[in-house]
Amino acid sequence: MNCYNCGCRLSEYDFCTGCGVDVTIYKKIMFMSNRFYNDGLEKASVRDLSGAIISLRQSIKFNKNNMDARNLLGLVYFEMGEVVTALQEWVISKNLHPKKNIADDYINMIQANPTRLDATNQTIKKYNQALMYCYQDSQDLAVIQLKKVLSYNPKYVRAHQLLALLYINAEEWEKAQKELQKCIQIDTNNTVTLRYMREVEHMLMPEEPAKNTARKKKTPDNVVRYRSGNETIIQPVNMKESKGVSSLLNLGLGVIIGVAIACFLILPSQIQKAKAGINDELRMVSEQSDAKTATIDELEQKVQKLADENAVLAEELAASQETDDTLKATDGLMMAAGAYLETPEDIEKIAGYLEALAEENGNNEGGEGENTEDGRSESFVALYDNLVKAVGPRLAEHYYNIGRTAYFDEDYDTSIPNLQWAYQYNSANNEALFYLGNSYRGIGELDTAKEIYAQVIDNFPGTRTAAQSETNLAEINNAEQQN
Repeated sequence: MNCYNCGCRLSEYDFCTGCGVDVTIYKKIMFMSNRFYNDGLEKASVRDLSGAIISLRQSIKFNKNNMDARNLLGLVYFEMGEVVTALQEWVISKNLHPKKNIADDYINMIQANPTRLDATNQTIKKYNQALMYCYQDSQDLAVIQLKKVLSYNPKYVRAHQLLALLYINAEEWEKAQKELQKCIQIDTNNTVTLRYMREVEHMLMPEEPAKNTARKKKTPDNVVRYRSGNETIIQPVNMKESKGVSSLLNLGLGVIIGVAIACFLILPSQIQKAKAGINDELRMVSEQSDAKTATIDELEQKVQKLADENAVLAEELAASQETDDTLKATDGLMMAAGAYLETPEDIEKIAGYLEALAEENGNNEGGEGENTEDGRSESFVALYDNLVKAVGPRLAEHYYNIGRTAYFDEDYDTSIPNLQWAYQYNSANNEALFYLGNSYRGIGELDTAKEIYAQVIDNFPGTRTAAQSETNLAEINNAEQQN
């Protein structure tokens, strides 16, 4: 373990023998990172991949430069079928440790094989298509897409889980159980898989056999047999059962005849009454519809009249607002100039007035050389230019310090506007422009970040920031190609 300050190898003491800095907390952080790495390694060795991901993530939080933890995390993601996520971890590891890093071999293993790379792209597209089918309630199509996904990548845990969920929804419990067993073979302790498996096993649990309550039924004989001496006398059964059957038949015929009479005599009159009632209701609805149509026409005319009046009032309001905006801008510039004359050392106060003035002008640049097309007088422009020349360097340094600190704190909402102001007031500050590109990359606006990196490369060739911008630009392009 080396000192974070001077790079000297640390001893058993709680201070660096090279520079004397206190390394007590630093050692604890490094030990915690290694401990979580070892825990993740043990879990991965018994195929508890979900638990390994949690431990390795904690290890990287304590020490983002832990190359072994990050490479192992990529391997775990790769084993679960998350190829893109694995590549992201390996690319980060390669950038942090460019030399003697096994992540190079992992990346080349995927990128050097066009067939595997194409299969990865197809896997992502078809899995997203399956999700879309699920949202559209087209479960059969989703099952087909997921089977294609698993043919490309049989270890894709999320695809197995989604397919099992579709089988559960279709009550195909045995198919769902097979998919979940495949998930368990890949990741033995996945919470989602175990929850699904519990539900499936509950539905597949055999019910308790019902008690045999069958009783012997006495089947009536068709005849009565008895013996008289050595002779067997056979006597037919009583005819009461035949009489009961004939009574039921007569009752059924009577019901059928009654229904037929009702259909031929009663129903026609009822149908005529129903038709008459429907015609009356249609007539009433037609009259109400005509009345509502007339009301709608009248309201539409009123709406059109009000719209015309609103347009006229909007034009008048816009004209008055332009005059008001001019007065507000003049007042703002006077307040900024007054603050500079009274307290020239209070740069924050001056910056606040100039920011408010820029917002009133409808832009975030505040640059020099404003024209008078927006109603500003030449004296206004001259006073503004002189004030900016006087305090511009100090404003640039002020905004750069705030933006740079916010960038390192990953507060991109604060760093972006301040770095924009810093570069606006000092266009020679290449670091402000470079950190601005990194901030946009941090919030995921990659197109804007690429434009700013290209601007750094064009405007500041041969500088450290230009070289780093080329590296960042290449990483973004590689990531987009892989996706």
